[in-house]
Amino acid sequence: MNALQDHALREKRRGILIRRPYYKGDDNHYFWQRDFPITLQTRKSVKQTIFKLEFLLTEEEIYEFKEQIKSNLNGTLPIEIRIGEDNRPIIKVSKTGRGAKTLNAKSAKIADFVAKRIFFNYIPVIRTDKEALVVISQMLGQELRILEDHPEYKKAIQVINDLQKPILKNLSERIKESLSEFLPNIKDVNIDISASHRRIALRRDFEVIINDGTPTNIEFKGDGVKSLAALGLLKNRNITTGISIIAIEEPESHLHPAAIHQLNEIVCSLSDKNQVIITTHNPLFVDRINIKSNVIIEKGKASSAKNIRQIRELLGIKASDNLMNANYTLVVEGDEDKIALLSILSSLSKKISKSIKSNFFAIEPIGGAGNLSYKLSLLRNSLCIYHVLLDHDEAGRKAFDIAKEDKLIDIKNCTFTNCLGMPNSEFEDCIDPKVYKDEILRKYGVDINSPKFRGNQKWSQREKVTTFPDSMRLPSPAP
Repeated sequence: MNALQDHALREKRRGILIRRPYYKGDDNHYFWQRDFPITLQTRKSVKQTIFKLEFLLTEEEIYEFKEQIKSNLNGTLPIEIRIGEDNRPIIKVSKTGRGAKTLNAKSAKIADFVAKRIFFNYIPVIRTDKEALVVISQMLGQELRILEDHPEYKKAIQVINDLQKPILKNLSERIKESLSEFLPNIKDVNIDISASHRRIALRRDFEVIINDGTPTNIEFKGDGVKSLAALGLLKNRNITTGISIIAIEEPESHLHPAAIHQLNEIVCSLSDKNQVIITTHNPLFVDRINIKSNVIIEKGKASSAKNIRQIRELLGIKASDNLMNANYTLVVEGDEDKIALLSILSSLSKKISKSIKSNFFAIEPIGGAGNLSYKLSLLRNSLCIYHVLLDHDEAGRKAFDIAKEDKLIDIKNCTFTNCLGMPNSEFEDCIDPKVYKDEILRKYGVDINSPKFRGNQKWSQREKVTTFPDSMRLPSPAP
């Protein structure tokens, strides 16, 4: 805490709050008078910004936490940061139960523990050639600094120094003569280049030539190339151990559609090893697999998206913009089918996994076979290529026949879950029971090794017989 903040805190305790002015140095920190919503600064209720963070620690980090903080964790570390008008952060460990009081007493040490393991890289919306050149200058300086201990390099520096010395001395004398006419009291003028400045100068001036068909200085490239170059360099300007968080502001800025698609693939690949946060107005960057990972900022409030429709309305997307549908869609009956197939197909094929992440291919549940024709008509109107996976039972066959009559489907773009020896079968019948039998027993206490689960009936019927004993089943209705 600096002296101004300390003074403001003392005055606040006396009933007087002094608002210190905003300084340029505050740019890298939260500043309440600038960052807290102006419309809320005059309200009488809570006037604090609250950050709620939850960190998932590795086994190694849990051990390090115990060694350094002298407290145990179960793997998660929830932290709450509150900042009010005095710009003084209050850090609290948001754990309940035993040990919570002890952890909060060590909040300063815990904050330091977390801060040393997080690398945050912010990539602003304005990405010019200057942004890229600053990063390259830093990288070049770090690389050339290695040479400064090399004997040949030191010898070369000394040669430059010896050659420059008589020239600098001569120039000093000439300047002294010129100044003495107006300032007779001047005794001497000495122009010198220090060793440190000479070293810095030798690693400061450079040009960046980008050859994308035509070798051109980056200064004269288009805004799109400058933006991508700066984004790529800013992403990697600080390589360190620990957790990497990359925040990109409007990645689509200055880019044409093809480059935006390419950039989206890069962002998806970054998310494998980094936590990526982006702000965007472009629907391409919407995560349609995990809807809640999209955070909507509206009227000064942030909340997780509930559904795609909410995102579409906020972005002003029309149905023709095809946010709801990808280029290729696999239509399935239920949400459980989608969850299972997303995992299975992604693990079986890297190409399919990449297509799913880039929204090129989607799996769309219809909430029951009866909704098939309606869903296919929507997909056809949006020029989406689709394939259908249906249960091979009465409902699935009936839905197929209706959609075929409506000329929305034929046998070449539909697959039924046929199983040998079974007149009716479902998607679940295609999965080996060994994969899930232990989990069902653990979670529901149902043993599917029971003889009642065997037979040639479809999965849902066999599951009902196994789950409910004869005494609990209702009598079948009379024929």
